[in-house]
Amino acid sequence: MSQPADALVVFGITGDLARRMTFPALYHLTEQGLLSCRVIGVGRRALRDDELTELARDTILAAEEDVDESVLDDLLSRLVYIGGDAEESSLYDRLREALGGASAPVFYLATPPETFLEVAEELAAAELVEGARLIVEKPFGTDLRSARELNERLTAIFPEEQIFRIDHFLGKEPVQDIMYLRFANALFEPLWTREHVTSIQITMAEDFGVEERGAFYDRVGALRDVVQNHLLQVLALVAMEPPSGGDDAIARRRLDVFRAMPEADPDRAIRGQYRGYREVPGVQRTSETETFVALELVIENWRWAGVPILIRAGKCLPATATEVVVRLERVPQLRWGRRRLHTPGNDDIVLRVGRDPGVTIGIRAKTPGMEVSQPVSLDLDFEEELGEPPEPYERLLYDALRGDHTLFPHWEVIEETWRIVQPLLDSPPPLELYQPGTWGPSSAEAIAAPHGGWRVPNQR
Repeated sequence: MSQPADALVVFGITGDLARRMTFPALYHLTEQGLLSCRVIGVGRRALRDDELTELARDTILAAEEDVDESVLDDLLSRLVYIGGDAEESSLYDRLREALGGASAPVFYLATPPETFLEVAEELAAAELVEGARLIVEKPFGTDLRSARELNERLTAIFPEEQIFRIDHFLGKEPVQDIMYLRFANALFEPLWTREHVTSIQITMAEDFGVEERGAFYDRVGALRDVVQNHLLQVLALVAMEPPSGGDDAIARRRLDVFRAMPEADPDRAIRGQYRGYREVPGVQRTSETETFVALELVIENWRWAGVPILIRAGKCLPATATEVVVRLERVPQLRWGRRRLHTPGNDDIVLRVGRDPGVTIGIRAKTPGMEVSQPVSLDLDFEEELGEPPEPYERLLYDALRGDHTLFPHWEVIEETWRIVQPLLDSPPPLELYQPGTWGPSSAEAIAAPHGGWRVPNQR
C-alpha cells in the first residue's frame, strides 16, 4: 500500500454526488477516527469557506439520524474551499497553495466523466501529479474504443498504480460478503461448480423509472449504466477462483473470469424500453435507449463450462432488488415399492446484495403427514445478524486514502468488460416496449425458460 494521504481534494464538492455520498462518507470516517487529513473542496460556485461548511453541515444533518456535534465540528474544521472553472490555470495555483506542500494528496473527481482528462491535464501542468492519487467515477468511457483512448491519455499523466476507478458496487458490504460466503464455508465451495450448478442468474430490478435523470440516462442506457460495470463485477466475485498470493490476488482472479468469457451474442440478448420513457424530460422523443436488458453469457473455463450466465436489469419493474441466484441441479426422482419421491423444480442459493442483504438457501423437506417433499427456505438477514454495514463510499474513500486497490477495478478488467458487451453496442437487438410494473418484454422470459425460468426476487 502507498503512503497515507495527507490531503483529500474533492472536485465537484457542491454537486449532487458529494451531497448524497461524499459528505456522509466523510462524516462516518471522521466518526471512526479514520480521516486524518485536510479536505479541500473545489467547485464552480463562488463560496466562502464558511458557506461550504454550512452546506456540509446541512447535508449531513439531513442525511444522518443521530449526528455527534463534536464529530461534525471536527470534519468541518478540516474543510477548505476553492471556487473556479476547472479549465482555469489560476484555480490550480490556488490549489497548490492550499495543499501547502502535501506529498501524498488524493484528487477525487466527483464530476462528469468528460472532465476527467481536462482536470488531470491541468493537475499535470501545475506539477501536482507526483506522489498523488486520482479517483475517477464511472463510466470509464462509453465503449471499448473510447475507454482505451481515455486510459491511454490518462495513464500518460497518472501511472496505473496511482489511478483508482470507483465502482461503488464493489464497496457494498453484501457484495464483499459473496467471497467470504463462498470460501469461508465448507458447505458452499464443493457445490460451486458445473457438476452441481445448472445456471447463475443476476437480477438488478428497480421499481422506479428514470425520473429527473432523463438527459443523463438517455445517453447511457441500462447496458452501460449497470451491466458493463456493476453486474459484471458482481459476477466475477461469484465465479472467480480462490484468491491467494499477494495484495492483487482478488484483482487477478476477477480478471481471469473476464478473460474466460467470449463476447456477448446479440442473438442471446433482449433490449426493452418502458412505455412512457420518451415523455420523460430530457429524453429524446424518438429515443432508442434501453431501460431493460437481458442477456446470456458463458464462462469458458474448467469450473463453469456449459453453465449459462443469465443477467437482467431494468427500470419500472415490479420490485427493487439485486440478487444473485446460484441454481442447483435437480436431484433424480426416487422410487421404492409403490412410493415415489418427486421433487419438481430447482433449489436456489440466493445472495441478496441490494435491499435487505442476506442469503436464502432453498432446500426440500417432507410434507407433514404425506410422503412428498416441499420447498422451504433457510434465510439469513445480514444486518439483523451482523449489524449495519458501512456505506460503499465510506469504504472506498478510506481505501483510496490508504492506497489500497483491492476494491477498485484495474484497467485490464475495465477493458475486458467493455470487450464483452461491445457486440451489443455495435449490433443492438431490436428495442421492445414493455408496460411499467412488468418484468420487461415477454421475450426476455425465453432466455431463462430452458434453465427453470427467472427467479422472482424476494419482495420483503
